[in-house]
Amino acid sequence: MASGFFDRLVSRVGKLDPGSLQAQMMRLAQERGFLETIFQSIQEGVLVIDNEGRLLYANRAAERLAGFDAARTRGRSVLRFLREWDWEHLLDQPEEGEAGAEGWARLVTREIEVTYPEHRFLSVYAVPLDERELASKGVLVFLRDVTRDRQQEASALESERSNAVKLLAAGVAHEIGNPLNALNIHLQLLARELRGVGGEEERRPLEELVEVARSEVERLDAIITQFLRAIRPSKPVLAPEQPTAVLEETLRLLRTEFQNRRIAVSVDIPEAVPSVQLDRSQIKQVFFNVIKNALEAMPDGGALKVVFGVGDAFVDIAFVDTGQGIAPEELGRVFEPYHTTKAKGSGLGLMVVQRIVEEHGGEIELSSKRGEGTCFKIRLPRSERRVRMLGKGA
Repeated sequence: MASGFFDRLVSRVGKLDPGSLQAQMMRLAQERGFLETIFQSIQEGVLVIDNEGRLLYANRAAERLAGFDAARTRGRSVLRFLREWDWEHLLDQPEEGEAGAEGWARLVTREIEVTYPEHRFLSVYAVPLDERELASKGVLVFLRDVTRDRQQEASALESERSNAVKLLAAGVAHEIGNPLNALNIHLQLLARELRGVGGEEERRPLEELVEVARSEVERLDAIITQFLRAIRPSKPVLAPEQPTAVLEETLRLLRTEFQNRRIAVSVDIPEAVPSVQLDRSQIKQVFFNVIKNALEAMPDGGALKVVFGVGDAFVDIAFVDTGQGIAPEELGRVFEPYHTTKAKGSGLGLMVVQRIVEEHGGEIELSSKRGEGTCFKIRLPRSERRVRMLGKGA
């Protein structure tokens, strides 16, 4: 409190009778209690700090946001909570005649990141106070938690990126799809015409070139299909299904590729695996994409183990390969559209997998060690659990 206030108070105390003085003191106490209640009730943190960074006052919200105890910290420095703050500039009063001199107010705002007591982003507003408001120079600081705002901004950016993917994919599918179909038809006609040209030795190199071209056309067509699945995901049509049966169908489709790539496949299934509410074709696509990823991670052969697990809430299907593994810095990006470490990858396969699993109410767990392999676990909610949850809410 400014010394001028005390001077005026002392000069008037002698003129007051004891009853009036007592009434004035009670009024001050009531007003102080009223203001204290307000400060302690608001969600924004309020701190008053002197010119050395020592705490003079803090409300409960400030304690919660900055992670300190006001009673223990009062009189001590709190600059560690507000790192890299230009206190000298903030407390420096403008010279007479300069902008910011008498009659001017100053406000400094900044966002800071704190990790204690929990990870937050705080918006900090600081207003300098002079001797007319405190006994010495100081700063009034307001703290506001903007973590949710940051999360909403990140979500909005992700939504914009997803919309950009959809627009680009739609354009690619429209512009490339029709020419690819025409190209594939003409390659088939060319292959048919080659059967009547020259001898077998003379035709073979040409047939091989046509086959390579057809293979590349098929690969591009597969990429377009992935685009379409990414931008127009259909809602799953759920029905009680055995996930073990869906896996067996998927493994049969890839049997020849397992042999060509020298991949040993094993499946570990418990005695009783309950049925799961799923869309058979969509989950087959999930299994297919995950297995194809595992195969491409083992270019020189290896082993793929599929392990089923049954819990109270989920049926787990873990795909464990002995491939190259994923670097720690890449783990968080595997589901991003167009992100791929494969020479011929589209970067959309795992995005489709994630979307389908989420539509089924499931979860995905991914763990990997560079040079040793990757475990990709699909978790699908049990049918019985869905029934109990629906019945409880009825």
